[in-house]
Amino acid sequence: MNPLSANLVYRIVLALVLAFVTFVPLQVTAAEASSANTDSGKPFATVWRLRGDVYATGKLGVPRKLREGGTVYVGEKVHATPNSEAVLKTGDAGIVAVRPGAEFVPERFAAEGKSSDHQILRLITGSLRVISGWISQLNRSEHRVVTPSATIGIRGTDHEPYVLPAEMADATWHQGTYDKVNRGSTLLDANGGNVAIDSGKVGFARDPRAAGGRTRGLMTLLLPVLLTKVPEFFVPGSFDQEMDRYSETVDAVSQKQLETHVGKARPPAEQKAKPVEEAAAAPETRVSEPSKPESGCSPAAIGRAWLNRFDRALEGRDIKTILDLFAPDIVAKANVRSGDGTSTLEFGRVEFVQSTLNALAGLKDYQQRRVSIDAALAEGESAKRCKRITVKSVAIEQGLMNGQPYRFEALEDYLLEQRKGEWVAVKAQTTQR
Repeated sequence: MNPLSANLVYRIVLALVLAFVTFVPLQVTAAEASSANTDSGKPFATVWRLRGDVYATGKLGVPRKLREGGTVYVGEKVHATPNSEAVLKTGDAGIVAVRPGAEFVPERFAAEGKSSDHQILRLITGSLRVISGWISQLNRSEHRVVTPSATIGIRGTDHEPYVLPAEMADATWHQGTYDKVNRGSTLLDANGGNVAIDSGKVGFARDPRAAGGRTRGLMTLLLPVLLTKVPEFFVPGSFDQEMDRYSETVDAVSQKQLETHVGKARPPAEQKAKPVEEAAAAPETRVSEPSKPESGCSPAAIGRAWLNRFDRALEGRDIKTILDLFAPDIVAKANVRSGDGTSTLEFGRVEFVQSTLNALAGLKDYQQRRVSIDAALAEGESAKRCKRITVKSVAIEQGLMNGQPYRFEALEDYLLEQRKGEWVAVKAQTTQR
């Protein structure tokens, strides 16, 4: 496999489909969660900061007072008394800050460095500040906040959901779910409609119970809307300045932790997949030459050796080597078949790295064979200078991605450039065949 075929073709096609499909409202009741929740009782977060009295109540119904450094578990109801608050650091390097008077339950949580990772919070009342970690990169459709009147989906986000109860509502601010986005964006889904909330904006979804039920004449009033100003009940917490600084670095921090986590979970060599069936009848194209010949300039040898390193790194889930083979200014393109013909997707370094991480996390039973490899000096290059070469290869790949079988044949095009004595790809393109 290659992050520009099974990675950027299979996974990204699915990701694009999911990105543009409207969130389906998912109202999770406590009974439903407890009956089907295999995460219950597992660690959810560590108490990072604490002020006042914040409690966690498990299924036995006995509240325990939280302390800094302590653990909150999936399925516990967390409640902050008035004038008290806590900042919880989740297992994927994310943050959940519990505001004074807030009450919530981490209904489901798994941070294993897999595409099936998930975080679903049920906010009962009051406000949280949620800064998403690596789960928003691997499986953002399963990173949600569910309230009594709405579902909030995230897009890699720092946001503050707020459930305003009837006793706090007035003629200006109605009972329902509010969401203030500090960074990124969210989708507020409720009452048969939804609204996208970008950074600096606040969305609102009215609780239909406050309007006497969902009658046909009230449907327009019940649809989520963007507000023209931030409600005054959104006030910073005691630790918000520290969280502001953390929010600026969380993407890099969570990505680094994810790389470490995936590396630790790398399967042993004896569990590597067997070659695809076609390989038995085809000539082997891999070689063990160094990326740069000791003498002379052989584009074919350089290209084969570079692809050999790439393929072996991918089979071994060696993230560091994969990323080292691609330049920081890489431009990657994928030409993908769709119902309307062929679409071209373009990715920079950040998207490329995230796509590689996601693909490796969701990859199983990988098998691959290169049908052909052709290499030549790039335009304007000479054998004496030998700094840039082009490489073309047809690859067949198959396996399981996110639990779904796939098989691709793709034409890969690379522009390799010698930098500091190493050959790295500065351009990469794959075309599904």
